[in-house]
Amino acid sequence: MAQGETDIRFAELEGFAPAAPRRLCTDCGISRSSDPKACGRVCQFLKPDYETLERQVHGRTRDPERPDELFFGPFRRMVAGELITPSPGAQWTGIVSRLGERLLETGAVDAVLAIGPHPEDRWRPNPVLITRAEDMAGVRGMRMGYAPLLALLEPARAAGHKRIALIGIPCQVHALRALEAELGFERIYVIGTPCADNTTTENFHLFLKLLSDAPDSICYLEFRSDYHVELRFDDGSVREVPFLQLPIADLPSDFFPLTCRTCVDYTNVLADITIGYMAGGGKQWLVVRNERGEELVELLGQELRTRDITSAGNRAGPVKGFLANTERAAGGLPLRRMPKVLRGIFGWLMPRIGPRGAEFARARVEMKAIETVLHLRRSAPARMKSMIPDHVWELVKRYGLEPRPGECADEGRTPDM
Repeated sequence: MAQGETDIRFAELEGFAPAAPRRLCTDCGISRSSDPKACGRVCQFLKPDYETLERQVHGRTRDPERPDELFFGPFRRMVAGELITPSPGAQWTGIVSRLGERLLETGAVDAVLAIGPHPEDRWRPNPVLITRAEDMAGVRGMRMGYAPLLALLEPARAAGHKRIALIGIPCQVHALRALEAELGFERIYVIGTPCADNTTTENFHLFLKLLSDAPDSICYLEFRSDYHVELRFDDGSVREVPFLQLPIADLPSDFFPLTCRTCVDYTNVLADITIGYMAGGGKQWLVVRNERGEELVELLGQELRTRDITSAGNRAGPVKGFLANTERAAGGLPLRRMPKVLRGIFGWLMPRIGPRGAEFARARVEMKAIETVLHLRRSAPARMKSMIPDHVWELVKRYGLEPRPGECADEGRTPDM
């Protein structure tokens, strides 16, 4: 490599086309590897084994004496946090990309596998292999669409990298953990972000067009825990849209793929640390899951400011409303639209009286569990027995959803924790 040439390189995946597409596939990248049949052993949407992988990664499964682990998976501690000096161009303050920088600066890893923007479309995700700390700035911000990140595992190993970090979403992390023991790396740090409701990049552009008359000028979009979506534009202007005013009912019925409507791992439980927004109360939510997660937090030192997680409100009402609407959608009926006169009222009320902090995060996890059961029942009932872990049935039980004959992995008993 010539001196001064950037060391961030876009994934060269042309030689490894994905295997024949499956209905439940997010193209994590394994099908593009030299052993595409490994998908059958590692895919989250075939037969996930969270108990085994949680023991492998964290040394234990979810503790029934710690109720929040039912929702969020094993963890040592949860905090709300922010970088004291935000990173320019970051989605929040830049905690995730700064962790990648620190891992490379300190020599803890040789390379970071992450998602950057495609050179022709800033919203299209593109897998990148980064070996210089300064190049982590190029992966700040959100992308939307499938990204075969794990196709970079073999190039990373071929390049001689022994210690790597991966910044990924749950379906990528599940496959990585299922393969980890046979990959041959000395050390892998996994920085996870929560994920749900992904879509194709093309569909996302459709969504942007529904949000603004100038969709090409939108440079930032973030769902916030105050029930608003924040939009930023190239000219520096900012717009906030209440969740209830989003044009969700105007989207095509297949806007969200079946994979994302049936994902059981919103909170990325197999990461060493999960960093998202849901329980952060306006800050980032850090779920430190194991010793490697603690090492990652320590790398930030005094750069990171944290506070305790708070919780307020009651999730029962919103989750029940979500259940009713999802039952309609899963049955092929149109989503109910709230009358316009009420949207403004509820948009003002929800940040003040709705579930907030940890209660907001619990609500979202329960909603995703409900989606999983109802959409699989309608679209892929034969997959329920293998795809739905016991803890998901426990989450939906309080809302009257119980496994029917043939839906539960262990017939003859009601799942419990």
